[in-house]
Amino acid sequence: MSGRQLRSWAQGSGVPRRVTVGVGALLAALLLALVPLPGTDRAQAADAGSGTRATDSAMTLTGRKGPYDDFSGIEVTVHQTRNLRAQGVDVTWRGPAVPPVDGYRNFLQIMQCWGDDPAGPDREQCEFGGNRGGTHWMSQRTLPQGTDPLEKEYADSGADNPFVPFRPLAGEPTDSPADATYFSNNDTNAQPWLRTRADGSGEAVFEVKTAIEAPYLGCGDVGGAAGAGKPRKCWLVVVPRGEHDPDGSVNAAEGVHTSPLSQSNWDQRLVFSLEFGAVGNTCPADKAERRVIGSELLTDAITSWQATLCAGADARFTFSQAGEDYARRLIGNPTPTSPGMGVTVAPMEDGTGVVYAPVAVSALTVGFFWEDGQAGQVRDLRLSPRLLAKLVTGSYPFDIRQVSFQNPVPDHLKGNAESIVVDPEFKKLNPYFDRPTQPQLGPGGILLQAGNSDVNSLLWRYLQSNAEARDFLRGEPDPWGMKVNPFYRTLGLDTDAPLDFPKADTTETHATLPDNGVERTIAYGQLEKSPYSNDMHDGALRVRRGATGATFLPALDPNSPQGIKLVASDSLPGTRQAYGIVDAASASRYELDIAALPNADGDYVRPTADSMLKAVARMPDSPVAGVKAPSPATAKSGAYPLTAVVYAMAPVDQPVDARQDYARLIRYAAGAGQTQGLTPGELPPGYAPMTKALRDQALSAADQLERGKVADPAATPPADGGSAGGTAAGGAVGGGDAAGARAGGSAGAGAGGATAGDGADAGSSGASASPGAGAGAPGPSAKSGLASSGGLTPGEVLGIVRWVLLGVLVVGGVAALAGPVLLRLSVRRAATAGGGPG
Repeated sequence: MSGRQLRSWAQGSGVPRRVTVGVGALLAALLLALVPLPGTDRAQAADAGSGTRATDSAMTLTGRKGPYDDFSGIEVTVHQTRNLRAQGVDVTWRGPAVPPVDGYRNFLQIMQCWGDDPAGPDREQCEFGGNRGGTHWMSQRTLPQGTDPLEKEYADSGADNPFVPFRPLAGEPTDSPADATYFSNNDTNAQPWLRTRADGSGEAVFEVKTAIEAPYLGCGDVGGAAGAGKPRKCWLVVVPRGEHDPDGSVNAAEGVHTSPLSQSNWDQRLVFSLEFGAVGNTCPADKAERRVIGSELLTDAITSWQATLCAGADARFTFSQAGEDYARRLIGNPTPTSPGMGVTVAPMEDGTGVVYAPVAVSALTVGFFWEDGQAGQVRDLRLSPRLLAKLVTGSYPFDIRQVSFQNPVPDHLKGNAESIVVDPEFKKLNPYFDRPTQPQLGPGGILLQAGNSDVNSLLWRYLQSNAEARDFLRGEPDPWGMKVNPFYRTLGLDTDAPLDFPKADTTETHATLPDNGVERTIAYGQLEKSPYSNDMHDGALRVRRGATGATFLPALDPNSPQGIKLVASDSLPGTRQAYGIVDAASASRYELDIAALPNADGDYVRPTADSMLKAVARMPDSPVAGVKAPSPATAKSGAYPLTAVVYAMAPVDQPVDARQDYARLIRYAAGAGQTQGLTPGELPPGYAPMTKALRDQALSAADQLERGKVADPAATPPADGGSAGGTAAGGAVGGGDAAGARAGGSAGAGAGGATAGDGADAGSSGASASPGAGAGAPGPSAKSGLASSGGLTPGEVLGIVRWVLLGVLVVGGVAALAGPVLLRLSVRRAATAGGGPG
């Protein structure tokens, strides 16, 4: 019955209005409770890909009129200026419409600078000049003489063009354009050419560096020069460029020629103050150390948590990033110096006496950065499992060698598409690329991490769960005749899911250069043409820079025994292309675009909080009750197929104080650590806040660890949504036992500065923090910690609100109905008592 029908019935039957209101309230309450609210059934998180992320620290500045009024009306917004770490930052701008012309005009140049002057940095304090892109001097520190009437400081230099040296925070200034002491073409973050669209708008992601990546800038350093132990501030400088050079000249064919460091151009700069999280060891070293080792999937989260966990506690944590199989071996076969907690995705094969606590939900992704010349940037990409299988098996000739007349396609790869951009399967799936193109214009080999990891095995299982990809790995050709690289066919990758990404092709390619009549020759192979990244964070950073580190170009080198060496190709702005297999947190950290992948339903999805939690809900348990196994084959109904749950594992036979400290860490991870945000102590983007079932499971594990006794899995009731309510030990099948596990690579230093270990025992290198009673950390006896932590997911909060509203409306409706009924009863009783008609 509709509301209008209800009112008509009430009026026609003589029902009082208050009764109508009461019935309406009850119906409204029922509908509110039963009808799902769109987008609130699961925790929501920022997508792991790029896109402007609104924060309360966004800053907008407006350009000012210059000598030729180029871009005086432009507005530039930097979307995050506080709580920064090594990451990507969204920069957008809007200004007057510009003519759609070729050449280098109507663009922005962005650089990061240091400097303690409150007014901003000077030209010598800015990282710029390593790109060698554009025309003449527009990407350099060289100022051509006579082109800027306002240039006084660097005007008199004799016959040579003036050079603006880079002056680092510490050390000697550079002395020439070729001086790459501090930064070079493939590791600088300077952006010399960011194109403006015809409507006057534009967008870019700028990589900001901390003192870890750029000690010569010192951003976030807590040293004395920063003042009273506060992290050193830095600057982001934007120089808008129009169509005029400083002398008023306009080059109709090429555009502007001069450097942004030339005085007239520098005067038009927009300066944004940047505040960084503390970099370095911010937790006192005299506190008891509690070592944690394991999965990179937790690195960004625990790095964020560390600063908060350290406050007011008696112990500190040191986290060492390492392969999960190595962490499992250290926990399963401990030595006196082994860490007391490991971080894993798969449990141990024999984990008796070990508790497992879920601490994070994240995913594996294909992150990419793809500039398409002057046509703009590719933002939407779809990759099928078979396309991924081609990429990770070196089945494209250009991923093995730089194909040329002297070095043709190797015999064993003849008949294959030479690169992904000319693959008919890729073009069919991505119509934007369905046009004539050259195979060398693709991004080259996909970046894969060098170390062993459970998530590497997850990718192989994803490929095996798809019939087309599985057949391709087995040796069956695709519909266009392309076959797997034969060097990989014998590895059994259609059934085995190793913890690594092998580089199996042994093809050698010879590159030559003439040297005073002598032919110099050097050989390279798959490892040089499609190199590994150190880890997934390093891979994401390389993708953001558009520079994979591939070294296949020959260069003469008198210091080399052969007189020749291999160098990387230049990463030229406007043509940068790279992709890699990276974790969602690193992809989000550097604002990479994310390729959509098909799940078990064939629907193309990306990792969001909703799609990751849908995958978790459909995961089966591993042989250890309560430890969920990533399962691409069951990822349906909107689930993202490369989702994984990260578990902290700790033996219960440790000393009491150690168990208490590790239990506090678990409680923090399940409480305040699940509150999403950019502030240290919160859950960074790229993670999905854990459901209540997972958090309850973690809290139960913390209680067991503190008591020193693992609960009987048979006595533990299952948690909501299919998650087992407690943690158990023993009988688990681990993620493999591949040898050569490594505990190295960058852990992605940020606020708190967690770093990877590097040694046989993955020692306690890295920043420290400690769990405890400080800054919102639950105490040792906390059972939940959620009420004070804000750890409820948005969907759960809204669910509670809905049922509270239901109760309020029901009470209101009953009251509205009860009022008339009680009134009639009282009237009837009064009439009876007064001897009325009977």
